[in-house]
Amino acid sequence: MLEYITLPNTLPPVAPYSHAVRAGDFLFITGQLSEDPETGEIVRGPIAEQTKQVMENLKLVLQHAGTGLDKVVMSRIFITDFREYQTVNEIYSAYFPANRLPSRTTVGVIGLAGLGDVEIDLIVYCGD
Repeated sequence: MLEYITLPNTLPPVAPYSHAVRAGDFLFITGQLSEDPETGEIVRGPIAEQTKQVMENLKLVLQHAGTGLDKVVMSRIFITDFREYQTVNEIYSAYFPANRLPSRTTVGVIGLAGLGDVEIDLIVYCGD
């Protein structure tokens, strides 16, 4: 069973993708950038502000799919400047209970779509 999830009138896709795809008990959330949920424009600025916007965008997708950050089992973080690693960690970790941190991969990249500086995607377990 596959379900393709898009958010109507929110986070307009900048490429051909679904915001999330449910495959059985798992939900795969497309990488989110620091885009304004209304306009789709990338919010530029300090990495802390970008990371907060990314996390808020992930919450929007999760809420639309009927789940939350407490069900995340894996995340991947892509950042364009590894000197910002600690700042991204501080913002990211504030969104999860200390005893419910998902597994994670962090990758330094040369560039991201929309010229953002941080992108995060998620895998969520939606079973019992």
